[in-house]
Amino acid sequence: MANILIVDDDPAVQLTIRLLLERAGHDVTVAGDGRKGLALFERSRFDLMFLDIFMPGMDGLETMRHVRVLRPTIPIIVISGRSITPDAYAEPDFLKMATKLGAVASLQKPFRADALLATVDRCLASAQSSPQSHIGAGTGSR
Repeated sequence: MANILIVDDDPAVQLTIRLLLERAGHDVTVAGDGRKGLALFERSRFDLMFLDIFMPGMDGLETMRHVRVLRPTIPIIVISGRSITPDAYAEPDFLKMATKLGAVASLQKPFRADALLATVDRCLASAQSSPQSHIGAGTGSR
């Protein structure tokens, strides 16, 4: 299966995603912030990346910018717990913004397990059909 990197500062979210992905047969590596995630990304080959938008230090959008320079084709799924409201005075829709900046999918926290796994499957299938893909060739640490 795939080698997946999760970058999120919330240990409960890390654990939830990790367990779901490992039960589905994937290899999973976890980082608690953007800088640690980027360091892991530079050392190992990942097939897919989960990236929280709001983290202390290097946020998800900045982390994604660096990842895209290193490997433009890796599928990135952004996640956020910030509310999405149609209110004109609300904050911007950061999930939508992140997909415009290069994420291939987004999930609003809290998400359902089936939605997460379906998104992963869809992203991996799409990347696998890409001529530049190396799904399954990754080697990473747990």
